[in-house]
Amino acid sequence: MFCFIALIVFAILGIFSASHRALAKEAFQCVFRRVTLRACNTGFKEKMQAKILGKLINRSSRVAKFVSHRFELLAWIFFILSIVSTVWVAKGVYDFYVYGNCNGLNSTGFCAFDPKGNNSAVSTISTRPCSLKPPTESDLTLKNVNVSLFPTKNTQAKNKVVLIGCYLCDYTRKAYPLIKKFVTENNVQYTFAHYPTKSASSYLTAYVDCAYQQNKDKFWEWNDKMFASSKEDLFKPEYVQSLLGKEGYDVGKIKACVNSQATKTLVNKQIDQLVGTGVYGTPTLFINGKAFVGPKPYRVYQFGLKPFLFF
Repeated sequence: MFCFIALIVFAILGIFSASHRALAKEAFQCVFRRVTLRACNTGFKEKMQAKILGKLINRSSRVAKFVSHRFELLAWIFFILSIVSTVWVAKGVYDFYVYGNCNGLNSTGFCAFDPKGNNSAVSTISTRPCSLKPPTESDLTLKNVNVSLFPTKNTQAKNKVVLIGCYLCDYTRKAYPLIKKFVTENNVQYTFAHYPTKSASSYLTAYVDCAYQQNKDKFWEWNDKMFASSKEDLFKPEYVQSLLGKEGYDVGKIKACVNSQATKTLVNKQIDQLVGTGVYGTPTLFINGKAFVGPKPYRVYQFGLKPFLFF
């Protein structure tokens, strides 16, 4: 079993050192004979054991004696540890590629491939009801959510995508270009639900509803321009109205709609629906009911829609 461990170690070290490549070759020959049920006749094990014990005995004769008597057992232990660590690393690489995090979908744990946690960062919703326990992925659901209350297009598509985000949220703004590309390149029913994380931007939800009601086709172009606008401009109702005017909307009717009781009632219904999803931060993208929290890489969205795409 020592030969297996040595092969792994020296194969890695051999990338940088010619002397270690020679040892890796000897280890391979030994392993090959062992897996073909033949004895290892290279003397590799004995040579390496002598080198290890020679170094240990100069430091501690007791440790050297302990290792000498249990050399095969220790080799098995290190072999098992190497297999476990290899599987663990492979799982981390797979999870990062598929979910954007080494620890699985929507995890906020440390990931060596994303040390700053950019793929899992969210704008926290300050208006979310208080809870005794922190929110988790299992709390996120679209069950009982009436998506017809929100702007939706391509309603005949089989696959359903729902973006919960806001115009003034940094991470939604970061994710939006990729989400737009994802929606454009795939045949999906797409719903946008504006969920402001701060009260200062809550007035924008009424504009979303009124713009969509007045012209469903123009709405999506206006929506793109809203995400492309600076955050400072979006705090100004006059700027939002100017964008609507440039898209050909009747701004007077929009303003009347925004101030109507019907729109205020609709906005309250929408907020109640979004609270029921359990969403704790934006952006949250539901792909066929499965939640993806934070600005994920494009491949993650594609995998969420087509799980066997990369196999």
